Amino acid sequence: MNRSTNDRPWLAHYPQGVSHDIELDPEASLVELIDRRFVEFADRPAYRFLGETQRFGDIDRWSTALAGYWQGLGLVPGDRVAVMMPNTPQYAVAVAAILRAGLVVVNVNPLYTSRELHHQLKDSGSKALVILENFAHVYQACADATPVKHVVLAAMGDLLSFFKGHVVNAVVRHHKKLVPAFDLPDAVRFNDALSRGRRTAWVKPTVRGADMAVLQYTGGTTGVSKGAVLLHRNLLANVRQAHAWHQPVLADLPTDEQLTSVCALPLHHIFAFTVNLVLSWETGAKNILIPNPRDLPDVLKTLRKERFHSFPAVSTLFNGLVNHPDFHTVDWRHLRASVGGGMAVQRVAAQRWLAETGCPICEGYGLSETSPIASCNALTIHDFNATIGLPLPNTRMKCIDDAGNTVPVGEPGEIAIQGPQLMAGYWQRPDETAKVMTADGFFRTGDIGTMDAQGFFKIVDRKKDMVLVSGFNVYPNEIEDIVAQMPGVLECAVVGIPDEKTGEAVKLVVVKKNPYLTEADVLSHCRTQLTSYKRPKVVVFQDSLPKTPVGKILRRELRGA
Repeated sequence: MNRSTNDRPWLAHYPQGVSHDIELDPEASLVELIDRRFVEFADRPAYRFLGETQRFGDIDRWSTALAGYWQGLGLVPGDRVAVMMPNTPQYAVAVAAILRAGLVVVNVNPLYTSRELHHQLKDSGSKALVILENFAHVYQACADATPVKHVVLAAMGDLLSFFKGHVVNAVVRHHKKLVPAFDLPDAVRFNDALSRGRRTAWVKPTVRGADMAVLQYTGGTTGVSKGAVLLHRNLLANVRQAHAWHQPVLADLPTDEQLTSVCALPLHHIFAFTVNLVLSWETGAKNILIPNPRDLPDVLKTLRKERFHSFPAVSTLFNGLVNHPDFHTVDWRHLRASVGGGMAVQRVAAQRWLAETGCPICEGYGLSETSPIASCNALTIHDFNATIGLPLPNTRMKCIDDAGNTVPVGEPGEIAIQGPQLMAGYWQRPDETAKVMTADGFFRTGDIGTMDAQGFFKIVDRKKDMVLVSGFNVYPNEIEDIVAQMPGVLECAVVGIPDEKTGEAVKLVVVKKNPYLTEADVLSHCRTQLTSYKRPKVVVFQDSLPKTPVGKILRRELRGA
């Protein structure tokens, strides 16, 4: 039953067919969803990867075996298992297995450096790691300083047919040379772990909605990444909210046509984790897995062979694809939903995408802390409105001042969110959790926005100093801490600057201690310590940094310097 719209003006503007509130079971878990849907959709294709199909029944068998393997190692419910892989069927199997064993998924960016990986493994207390062999050398460099006791080592072709799997692995290892040398003698190969698991009876654990499902790491204002604790009920709620929001455009699909989504967003990112991975489990949808979305010719080559209906992505990917000379070799006629998230959708990209595909890009908004979706524009709109849309069902949003008071309609304030998708808090950081929660249970996002009379929200500024690069959060303090370790640096500061390709880019301003320090020195140091999207694109040397009378760096003055 729909509630009063007095405190939620956006309800009057919901798309037809979308309920104001949806029924949620706070005791339900992702394990129940997996057990039920994998059997229900057993014969349906779940993934298309490198030209082959993996069905839900396959994922069911493989994940049951791997869950049995985890239990056979002595891992118990609540233990954390890190996953460091790109978009492959092995990622989906690993995540499903971790959840089915009652364990906790720790998503790791496969492009992390050893320093970044070490922090996340240590902070999460991960007892096991599933990693693609391409990145094994990164783990090897920090292995002895982590709590990891068990490593499962995957190869790109593990779940492909016998001949193709061998060919893919040979090409990756020897032709493209994408697997640097490593030495992990105690690691168990992915397919060997499946074989061992088949000989170990999987015992379904008791998992409840209030149990932790995922530790999703997000940047910290102190330069230290912290884990958002996402419960089973948080993720289930957001999946069902997203499912309800998609209904107006997907309900008219022919009954004999399977919903198919392009999965170009990295699955370790919470946006893809929810809207591609778990939502597809709920709906029985097929995902076209794109392991490297930066290779636009290969993305388009893959899509030429497929028929698809949904395409969640960041604005930079939409823009890159629509401006690529091979764009028109793909059949876009069946596309029903293009959802932009992770960063602001650029008006030019949205207009061009609509003109070329006939499908509008609908911008949404969310954070790791909200599982992630909090608001979205209706998927039925065609006019780009530069807003982040309306709060999803069961969700409340408001703009507040520093004291937590709601500001008047149209006035800027910090966007605050409350809903069933909101995290339980930050992992082992009650002080950090307290900083972002209001007395009435709303989460302070750090984004400054406005709400109009109809309930549409718009971001106008950022309270935090965070830089948003292609949808990834980059926190200046982390980069500053790394650069300040260089002997030739007296002090430094990082700001975000506009960038046509990535939305924002990192600008680093350095005050030298050593006059012979060069830009090449700084960039070389950053390459060894920071993953690619965190590295400075612009390095500027200055005699001093602008500061307030009490010594605080004036970042705003550096943006135009």
